[in-house]
Amino acid sequence: MASGFPLHDLGVNLVVTGAVALTVMVITFAIALLRGKHSVVDVTWGLGFAAVALTTYCLSIGSGDAARRLLVAALTPVWGLRLAAHIAARNWGHGEDPRYDKLLDRHPGNRKIGAFIHVYLTQGIVLWIVSLPVQVASYESEPLNWISVLGIAIWFVGFSCESIGDWQLSRFKARRANGAPMGQVMDTGLWRYTRHPNYFGDACIWWGIFLLAGGHWVGLLTAFSPLLMNYLLVKKTGKRMLEDQLSQSRPGYQDYIKRTSGFFPLPPKKGEAR
Repeated sequence: MASGFPLHDLGVNLVVTGAVALTVMVITFAIALLRGKHSVVDVTWGLGFAAVALTTYCLSIGSGDAARRLLVAALTPVWGLRLAAHIAARNWGHGEDPRYDKLLDRHPGNRKIGAFIHVYLTQGIVLWIVSLPVQVASYESEPLNWISVLGIAIWFVGFSCESIGDWQLSRFKARRANGAPMGQVMDTGLWRYTRHPNYFGDACIWWGIFLLAGGHWVGLLTAFSPLLMNYLLVKKTGKRMLEDQLSQSRPGYQDYIKRTSGFFPLPPKKGEAR
């Protein structure tokens, strides 16, 4: 125990949640092979965080501040289950996501082994790392303070942006599918101010949860987790990969990039992409 922090109990928690994350991904891999598409892992992403949070809540009984434990055990599954339900509804009836085909094409060889390593095992590791603030916060005995309140506020902003952005885009796609003259690019509502309100919201979610872990110096060490999430959302599998795809398939998307902020919501203007 360091400065009143139960490091041994946290260590046990980290081992168990690592096994939980791996189990979730192994089960998802089996389902993907049966269904013939790897995009099912997108649904599992949010469910995996919920599983880690609930496992941590059970393991941390008697170790951390009750209010802090309850908050992270509630906020994480609320986010994860909403995201999983949204993606499941969005992907229903569709085939494989082209991003997974491109990813596996970059790793020639046995596609099943490649898929498990580069999709499922990788996502399981990232899930576990990003969830570190959830796990550490559950073992902090310090009562909630103004930093915690700030974290809840940022989480709420993120959840609102992500939920509203997803809802607006779903309505746009539905109206366009029904023949309404909607154009090819969603550029109204939150999408007028940022090309990715859902990704911006996702980032806020994890910075908010990180602040809930900031009641102890051990929690501050988990800043790597939201930083990793930001990097993935902006530079790797999120914004960058999606925009490469949309720029090639959607007329007018390049003009949309030029006038709309790439991440942080800002007033639209003409000029080069930010």
